[in-house]
Amino acid sequence: MRIAVDAMGGDYAPLEIVKGAAEGSETSDVDVVLVGDECAIKRCLPPKRASSLRISILHTTETIGMDEHVDAVRTKKDSSLVVGTNLVKNGEADAMISVGNTAAAMAVATLRLGRIPGIERPAIATVMPSRSGSTVLLDAGAVADCTPENLLQFAVMGGIYAEKVLGIDNPRVGLLSIGEERGKGNEMVRAAHELLASSAMNFIGNVEGRDLFAGTADVIVADGFTGNVALKAAEGLAEYVLKLAKEDIRAHPLMWIPLAMLAPAFKRLMKKIDYSEHGGAPLLGLNGVFIVGHGRSKARAVANAVRAAKEAVAGGMVEAIRGAMTSTSVGQTITAAS
Repeated sequence: MRIAVDAMGGDYAPLEIVKGAAEGSETSDVDVVLVGDECAIKRCLPPKRASSLRISILHTTETIGMDEHVDAVRTKKDSSLVVGTNLVKNGEADAMISVGNTAAAMAVATLRLGRIPGIERPAIATVMPSRSGSTVLLDAGAVADCTPENLLQFAVMGGIYAEKVLGIDNPRVGLLSIGEERGKGNEMVRAAHELLASSAMNFIGNVEGRDLFAGTADVIVADGFTGNVALKAAEGLAEYVLKLAKEDIRAHPLMWIPLAMLAPAFKRLMKKIDYSEHGGAPLLGLNGVFIVGHGRSKARAVANAVRAAKEAVAGGMVEAIRGAMTSTSVGQTITAAS
Protein backbone atom coordinates (compact mmCIF):
# COMPACT_ATOMS: atom_id res chain seq x y z
CA MET A 1 0.00 0.00 0.00
CA ARG A 2 1.32 3.45 -0.94
CA ILE A 3 0.14 6.63 0.79
CA ALA A 4 0.88 10.16 -0.39
CA VAL A 5 1.49 12.88 2.21
CA ASP A 6 1.48 16.63 1.63
CA ALA A 7 4.77 17.40 3.35
CA MET A 8 4.38 21.18 3.05
CA GLY A 9 0.92 21.62 4.59
CA GLY A 10 0.25 22.49 8.24
CA ASP A 11 1.53 24.83 10.92
CA TYR A 12 4.57 22.64 11.64
CA ALA A 13 5.51 21.62 8.11
CA PRO A 14 7.70 20.14 6.90
CA LEU A 15 9.53 18.88 10.02
CA GLU A 16 6.63 17.40 11.98
CA ILE A 17 4.93 16.11 8.85
CA VAL A 18 8.04 14.28 7.69
CA LYS A 19 8.72 12.84 11.15
CA GLY A 20 5.14 11.65 11.47
CA ALA A 21 5.08 10.15 7.99
CA ALA A 22 8.30 8.24 8.73
CA GLU A 23 6.84 6.92 11.99
CA GLY A 24 3.54 6.04 10.31
CA SER A 25 5.31 4.19 7.52
CA GLU A 26 7.02 1.94 10.07
CA THR A 27 4.15 1.38 12.49
CA SER A 28 1.49 0.89 9.79
CA ASP A 29 3.76 -1.08 7.44
CA VAL A 30 3.06 1.03 4.34
CA ASP A 31 5.06 2.88 1.71
CA VAL A 32 4.86 6.66 1.93
CA VAL A 33 5.60 9.23 -0.75
CA LEU A 34 6.35 12.68 0.64
CA VAL A 35 5.26 15.39 -1.77
CA GLY A 36 6.94 18.79 -1.58
CA ASP A 37 10.28 20.58 -1.64
CA GLU A 38 12.85 17.79 -1.88
CA CYS A 39 15.68 19.68 -0.16
CA ALA A 40 13.46 20.72 2.75
CA ILE A 41 12.10 17.18 3.13
CA LYS A 42 15.55 15.57 3.11
CA ARG A 43 16.71 17.89 5.88
CA CYS A 44 13.85 16.61 8.06
CA LEU A 45 14.32 12.89 7.51
CA PRO A 46 15.92 10.98 10.42
CA PRO A 47 19.57 10.74 9.20
CA LYS A 48 20.42 7.41 10.80
CA ARG A 49 17.34 5.65 9.44
CA ALA A 50 16.70 7.47 6.17
CA SER A 51 18.12 4.68 4.00
CA SER A 52 15.98 2.02 5.67
CA LEU A 53 12.69 3.92 5.56
CA ARG A 54 10.00 2.95 3.04
CA ILE A 55 9.77 6.56 1.90
CA SER A 56 10.16 8.24 -1.46
CA ILE A 57 10.09 11.94 -2.30
CA LEU A 58 8.24 13.62 -5.15
CA HIS A 59 9.59 17.13 -5.65
CA THR A 60 7.21 20.05 -6.22
CA THR A 61 7.98 23.73 -6.63
CA GLU A 62 4.88 25.29 -5.07
CA THR A 63 3.08 25.32 -1.74
CA ILE A 64 -0.47 26.34 -0.83
CA GLY A 65 -0.35 28.29 2.41
CA MET A 66 -2.74 27.87 5.32
CA ASP A 67 -4.44 31.21 4.66
CA GLU A 68 -4.46 31.18 0.86
CA HIS A 69 -7.70 31.40 -1.08
CA VAL A 70 -9.14 28.16 -2.41
CA ASP A 71 -8.45 29.37 -5.98
CA ALA A 72 -4.81 28.47 -5.36
CA VAL A 73 -5.64 24.86 -6.28
CA ARG A 74 -6.23 26.07 -9.85
CA THR A 75 -3.27 28.42 -10.14
CA LYS A 76 -0.65 26.36 -8.26
CA LYS A 77 -0.73 23.16 -10.26
CA ASP A 78 2.73 22.10 -9.04
CA SER A 79 1.83 22.48 -5.38
CA SER A 80 2.34 19.55 -3.03
CA LEU A 81 -1.41 19.37 -2.37
CA VAL A 82 -2.42 19.19 -6.04
CA VAL A 83 0.37 16.85 -7.14
CA GLY A 84 -0.22 14.49 -4.22
CA THR A 85 -3.94 14.28 -4.98
CA ASN A 86 -3.15 13.52 -8.62
CA LEU A 87 -1.19 10.47 -7.47
CA VAL A 88 -4.41 9.02 -6.07
CA LYS A 89 -6.38 10.01 -9.15
CA ASN A 90 -3.86 8.30 -11.44
CA GLY A 91 -3.66 5.16 -9.32
CA GLU A 92 -0.08 5.84 -8.22
CA ALA A 93 -1.09 6.10 -4.55
CA ASP A 94 -3.88 4.49 -2.56
CA ALA A 95 -4.63 7.48 -0.33
CA MET A 96 -3.71 11.12 0.25
CA ILE A 97 -3.12 12.94 3.55
CA SER A 98 -2.99 16.69 4.13
CA VAL A 99 -3.02 18.67 7.37
CA GLY A 100 -2.75 21.96 5.52
CA ASN A 101 -5.36 24.36 4.17
CA THR A 102 -8.66 22.48 4.70
CA ALA A 103 -10.70 24.48 2.19
CA ALA A 104 -8.06 23.95 -0.48
CA ALA A 105 -7.81 20.25 0.38
CA MET A 106 -11.56 19.82 0.04
CA ALA A 107 -11.57 21.69 -3.26
CA VAL A 108 -8.73 19.78 -4.88
CA ALA A 109 -10.03 16.44 -3.60
CA THR A 110 -13.47 17.11 -5.09
CA LEU A 111 -12.12 18.50 -8.37
CA ARG A 112 -9.46 15.85 -8.97
CA LEU A 113 -11.01 12.72 -7.50
CA GLY A 114 -14.65 13.50 -8.21
CA ARG A 115 -17.71 12.48 -6.22
CA ILE A 116 -19.24 9.03 -6.07
CA PRO A 117 -22.44 8.98 -8.18
CA GLY A 118 -25.40 9.73 -5.94
CA ILE A 119 -23.39 11.84 -3.49
CA GLU A 120 -24.05 15.55 -3.91
CA ARG A 121 -21.50 16.83 -1.39
CA PRO A 122 -18.57 15.15 0.39
CA ALA A 123 -18.51 15.19 4.20
CA ILE A 124 -15.77 15.24 6.82
CA ALA A 125 -16.20 12.30 9.20
CA THR A 126 -14.57 12.87 12.60
CA VAL A 127 -14.24 10.06 15.14
CA MET A 128 -15.17 11.19 18.66
CA PRO A 129 -14.45 9.26 21.87
CA SER A 130 -17.56 7.98 23.64
CA ARG A 131 -18.70 5.56 26.33
CA SER A 132 -19.33 2.91 23.72
CA GLY A 133 -15.86 3.39 22.21
CA SER A 134 -16.21 5.75 19.25
CA THR A 135 -18.85 7.91 17.60
CA VAL A 136 -18.57 9.22 14.04
CA LEU A 137 -19.64 12.85 13.66
CA LEU A 138 -20.34 14.12 10.15
CA ASP A 139 -20.33 16.58 8.62
CA ALA A 140 -17.59 18.24 10.66
CA GLY A 141 -17.11 21.27 8.44
CA ALA A 142 -17.20 20.50 4.72
CA VAL A 143 -20.75 21.67 3.94
CA ALA A 144 -22.06 24.55 6.04
CA ASP A 145 -25.42 24.83 4.30
CA CYS A 146 -27.08 21.45 3.84
CA THR A 147 -30.30 20.07 2.47
CA PRO A 148 -32.21 17.22 4.13
CA GLU A 149 -31.04 15.01 1.27
CA ASN A 150 -27.41 15.85 2.09
CA LEU A 151 -27.96 14.68 5.66
CA LEU A 152 -29.47 11.42 4.41
CA GLN A 153 -26.39 10.83 2.25
CA PHE A 154 -24.11 11.69 5.19
CA ALA A 155 -25.92 9.11 7.29
CA VAL A 156 -25.40 6.42 4.65
CA MET A 157 -21.68 7.21 4.36
CA GLY A 158 -21.18 7.53 8.11
CA GLY A 159 -22.82 4.17 8.69
CA ILE A 160 -20.56 2.51 6.15
CA TYR A 161 -17.45 4.11 7.66
CA ALA A 162 -18.46 2.98 11.15
CA GLU A 163 -19.03 -0.55 9.90
CA LYS A 164 -16.11 -1.01 7.49
CA VAL A 165 -13.39 0.96 9.27
CA LEU A 166 -14.41 0.98 12.95
CA GLY A 167 -15.91 -2.51 12.92
CA ILE A 168 -19.32 -1.54 14.33
CA ASP A 169 -22.13 -3.90 13.29
CA ASN A 170 -25.44 -2.31 12.33
CA PRO A 171 -24.37 1.16 13.58
CA ARG A 172 -26.96 3.31 15.34
CA VAL A 173 -27.54 6.60 13.51
CA GLY A 174 -28.68 9.74 15.33
CA LEU A 175 -29.59 13.20 14.02
CA LEU A 176 -28.12 16.12 15.97
CA SER A 177 -30.86 18.49 17.11
CA ILE A 178 -31.95 20.67 20.03
CA GLY A 179 -34.17 17.99 21.53
CA GLU A 180 -34.88 14.29 21.33
CA GLU A 181 -38.52 14.74 20.29
CA ARG A 182 -39.36 14.08 16.63
CA GLY A 183 -40.61 17.63 15.99
CA LYS A 184 -37.60 19.45 17.47
CA GLY A 185 -35.09 21.34 15.33
CA ASN A 186 -35.22 23.70 12.40
CA GLU A 187 -37.03 22.98 9.15
CA MET A 188 -34.06 21.19 7.61
CA VAL A 189 -33.57 18.92 10.63
CA ARG A 190 -37.26 18.04 10.80
CA ALA A 191 -37.30 17.17 7.10
CA ALA A 192 -34.11 15.12 7.46
CA HIS A 193 -35.71 13.26 10.37
CA GLU A 194 -38.54 12.11 8.11
CA LEU A 195 -36.11 10.89 5.45
CA LEU A 196 -33.96 9.00 7.95
CA ALA A 197 -36.97 7.49 9.70
CA SER A 198 -38.24 6.07 6.40
CA SER A 199 -34.84 4.63 5.43
CA ALA A 200 -33.54 1.12 6.09
CA MET A 201 -30.81 2.42 8.42
CA ASN A 202 -30.74 1.79 12.16
CA PHE A 203 -32.02 5.30 12.86
CA ILE A 204 -32.58 5.99 16.57
CA GLY A 205 -34.00 9.51 16.18
CA ASN A 206 -32.80 12.88 17.36
CA VAL A 207 -29.82 13.20 19.69
CA GLU A 208 -28.48 16.25 21.54
CA GLY A 209 -25.02 17.71 22.00
CA ARG A 210 -24.49 15.77 25.24
CA ASP A 211 -24.88 12.54 23.27
CA LEU A 212 -21.64 13.15 21.37
CA PHE A 213 -19.74 11.37 24.15
CA ALA A 214 -22.52 9.34 25.78
CA GLY A 215 -22.35 6.39 23.39
CA THR A 216 -26.02 6.83 22.52
CA ALA A 217 -25.30 6.64 18.79
CA ASP A 218 -22.48 5.25 16.68
CA VAL A 219 -23.02 7.86 13.96
CA ILE A 220 -24.27 11.41 14.54
CA VAL A 221 -25.34 13.43 11.52
CA ALA A 222 -25.33 17.22 11.31
CA ASP A 223 -24.82 20.01 8.80
CA GLY A 224 -21.21 21.16 8.51
CA PHE A 225 -21.76 24.40 10.40
CA THR A 226 -23.30 22.72 13.45
CA GLY A 227 -20.93 19.77 13.33
CA ASN A 228 -17.84 21.97 13.19
CA VAL A 229 -19.03 24.11 16.11
CA ALA A 230 -19.67 20.96 18.16
CA LEU A 231 -16.23 19.57 17.29
CA LYS A 232 -14.37 22.79 18.11
CA ALA A 233 -16.29 23.17 21.38
CA ALA A 234 -15.25 19.64 22.37
CA GLU A 235 -11.60 20.34 21.50
CA GLY A 236 -11.70 23.59 23.44
CA LEU A 237 -13.16 21.90 26.51
CA ALA A 238 -10.46 19.21 26.44
CA GLU A 239 -7.72 21.84 26.25
CA TYR A 240 -9.33 23.84 29.06
CA VAL A 241 -9.47 20.81 31.36
CA LEU A 242 -5.80 20.10 30.72
CA LYS A 243 -4.88 23.71 31.40
CA LEU A 244 -6.83 23.75 34.68
CA ALA A 245 -5.09 20.57 35.84
CA LYS A 246 -1.64 21.98 35.09
CA GLU A 247 -2.40 25.29 36.81
CA ASP A 248 -3.72 23.48 39.89
CA ILE A 249 -0.54 21.44 40.17
CA ARG A 250 1.62 24.57 39.92
CA ALA A 251 -0.46 26.36 42.58
CA HIS A 252 -0.49 23.37 44.91
CA PRO A 253 2.80 21.43 44.55
CA LEU A 254 1.70 18.63 46.89
CA MET A 255 -1.11 17.81 44.45
CA TRP A 256 1.34 15.70 42.46
CA ILE A 257 1.21 12.99 45.15
CA PRO A 258 -2.47 11.97 44.69
CA LEU A 259 -2.24 12.73 40.98
CA ALA A 260 0.70 10.34 40.64
CA MET A 261 -1.58 7.56 41.86
CA LEU A 262 -4.17 8.55 39.27
CA ALA A 263 -1.59 8.96 36.49
CA PRO A 264 -2.51 5.79 34.53
CA ALA A 265 -6.22 6.65 34.48
CA PHE A 266 -5.45 10.30 33.70
CA LYS A 267 -3.22 9.24 30.81
CA ARG A 268 -5.97 7.04 29.36
CA LEU A 269 -8.41 9.94 29.60
CA MET A 270 -6.06 12.33 27.85
CA LYS A 271 -5.47 9.78 25.12
CA LYS A 272 -9.19 9.53 24.47
CA ILE A 273 -9.79 13.26 24.15
CA ASP A 274 -6.60 14.06 22.23
CA TYR A 275 -7.44 14.72 18.56
CA SER A 276 -3.98 13.54 17.52
CA GLU A 277 -4.93 9.98 18.49
CA HIS A 278 -7.21 9.73 15.47
CA GLY A 279 -4.82 11.71 13.29
CA GLY A 280 -7.24 12.86 10.64
CA ALA A 281 -10.73 12.64 9.25
CA PRO A 282 -11.70 11.11 5.90
CA LEU A 283 -13.54 13.09 3.27
CA LEU A 284 -16.39 10.70 2.52
CA GLY A 285 -18.14 10.59 -0.83
CA LEU A 286 -15.09 10.86 -3.10
CA ASN A 287 -13.64 8.42 -5.61
CA GLY A 288 -10.57 7.93 -3.47
CA VAL A 289 -9.36 8.02 0.11
CA PHE A 290 -8.44 11.52 1.26
CA ILE A 291 -7.61 12.25 4.91
CA VAL A 292 -7.65 15.82 6.23
CA GLY A 293 -5.95 16.63 9.51
CA HIS A 294 -5.80 19.43 12.05
CA GLY A 295 -3.56 22.33 11.00
CA ARG A 296 -1.76 22.05 14.34
CA SER A 297 -0.92 18.39 13.76
CA LYS A 298 2.50 17.24 14.90
CA ALA A 299 4.32 13.98 14.23
CA ARG A 300 2.08 11.80 16.37
CA ALA A 301 -1.07 13.03 14.64
CA VAL A 302 0.45 12.54 11.19
CA ALA A 303 1.53 8.99 12.06
CA ASN A 304 -2.03 8.23 13.16
CA ALA A 305 -3.37 9.82 9.97
CA VAL A 306 -1.27 7.31 8.03
CA ARG A 307 -2.90 4.55 10.07
CA ALA A 308 -6.37 6.00 9.41
CA ALA A 309 -5.65 6.11 5.68
CA LYS A 310 -4.49 2.49 5.68
CA GLU A 311 -7.63 1.37 7.55
CA ALA A 312 -9.89 3.21 5.11
CA VAL A 313 -8.18 1.62 2.11
CA ALA A 314 -8.01 -1.85 3.65
CA GLY A 315 -11.65 -1.64 4.73
CA GLY A 316 -12.78 -0.90 1.18
CA MET A 317 -14.50 2.28 2.30
CA VAL A 318 -14.83 3.89 -1.13
CA GLU A 319 -16.04 0.71 -2.78
CA ALA A 320 -18.57 0.13 0.01
CA ILE A 321 -20.05 3.63 -0.35
CA ARG A 322 -20.16 3.27 -4.12
CA GLY A 323 -21.89 -0.07 -3.75
CA ALA A 324 -24.41 1.33 -1.28
CA MET A 325 -25.33 4.17 -3.61
CA THR A 326 -26.09 1.71 -6.40
CA SER A 327 -27.99 -0.76 -4.22
CA THR A 328 -31.74 -0.96 -4.67
CA SER A 329 -32.80 0.04 -1.14
CA VAL A 330 -30.43 2.96 -0.64
CA GLY A 331 -30.74 4.17 -4.19
CA GLN A 332 -34.52 4.20 -4.05
CA THR A 333 -34.51 6.08 -0.74
CA ILE A 334 -32.16 8.79 -2.00
CA THR A 335 -33.88 9.05 -5.38
CA ALA A 336 -37.24 9.46 -3.67
CA ALA A 337 -35.78 12.08 -1.33
CA SER A 338 -34.34 14.03 -4.22
